[in-house]
Amino acid sequence: MRVLVIGSGAREHALVLALSRDPGVTAVLAAPGNAGIAQIAEQFPVDAASGEQVVALAKEQNADLVVIGPEVPLVLGVADAVRAAGIACFGPSADAARIEGSKAFAKDVMNTAGVRTAHSEVVDSPGVLDEALDRFGPTWVVKDDGLAAGKGVVVTTDRAAARDHAAEILENGHPVLLESFLDGPEVSLFCLVDGETVVPLLPAQDHKRVGDGDTGPNTGGMGAYTPLPWLPAETVDVIVEEVVKPVAAELVNRGCGFSGLLYAGLAIGKDGPAVVEFNCRFGDPETQAVLALLESPLGEALNATATGALADLPPLRWRDGAAVTVVLAAEYYPASPRTGDVITGADAEGVLHAGTKHGDAGTVVSAGGRVLSVVGVGADLSAARDQAYATLAGIKLPGGHFRTDIGLAAVEGRITV
Repeated sequence: MRVLVIGSGAREHALVLALSRDPGVTAVLAAPGNAGIAQIAEQFPVDAASGEQVVALAKEQNADLVVIGPEVPLVLGVADAVRAAGIACFGPSADAARIEGSKAFAKDVMNTAGVRTAHSEVVDSPGVLDEALDRFGPTWVVKDDGLAAGKGVVVTTDRAAARDHAAEILENGHPVLLESFLDGPEVSLFCLVDGETVVPLLPAQDHKRVGDGDTGPNTGGMGAYTPLPWLPAETVDVIVEEVVKPVAAELVNRGCGFSGLLYAGLAIGKDGPAVVEFNCRFGDPETQAVLALLESPLGEALNATATGALADLPPLRWRDGAAVTVVLAAEYYPASPRTGDVITGADAEGVLHAGTKHGDAGTVVSAGGRVLSVVGVGADLSAARDQAYATLAGIKLPGGHFRTDIGLAAVEGRITV
């Protein structure tokens, strides 16, 4: 297969790397890619959100499979355009991608399917905001109902902060979703989904806050690890049977069956798993850790999903041990990150590029908020952490910052269900 990967982040770098190791994949192409992806795949400067441009490139390059990484092209219908051109595509239709693109749609699907999730209310007018806030709390969860790259959520015990965030979302012309707070540690479970067929990957945990100890504002994700030593083994089966399969079946019932990667973000509370959110694509930075442990050919799995043959895919194989991803972010991220700084040491093994590009005289410079993902693999979580941070110590980015505690609470036994 010739596989075209759409996107430019560390998630896409991880996908490209895993695909390049699949003996059934003869060529990996990327659009638009980044400075790291350029080392292993031919890159093309297209607009990832343009179905027309993606289709033209896929045809020109004789791509057998198009893999769409980010959520924005999916919500805008790029996968529909690729499939309409007769090319296999890994990624849901625009209709199915509403599971991420509209949190109100996702809530309606979950309620119909009988899936546990937070109580919620949509607010679309400033005039009813205060009254609605009074029905929630003392921990408020305030979300932008549209896409916000993981940064449109505020979880706070401060009512004024909750109100300010909600007012800002409304001022930007978006509805606000208020939710009840779900207790318990969070889990990210990625599932390959083809209609009603569901194949789970390894569970992972993301670290959303920018600072150690889960302090500071939410980000797109500062690190992740897999597997989860504190998660009972049967919990994945419970999530698949009680959460993912019912949602997949409900999407089929609505005429918008899901094909691609369905990502369930859950809180594991005293009453069992409850959904925090659904995403319609591989998550970043969890993908970087999860794919580091995958032994099965990735291209085979993605192509089976895209072509309606997921039910015939052999069971996925995973290597023993653990993987940890630590994100190196640019100065001032997640506010207004500084870009254009020269990075050194970014060619080490286990370093995946996100916000990078080539500068003058062959240098690699920062070009986004989350600049690199550093992946460590080891016999256990502690060893994987050591590996990731040892690699990170050899990388230099002026003003760059990272969390020092990715996976630490799990290593120290501080997470319980």
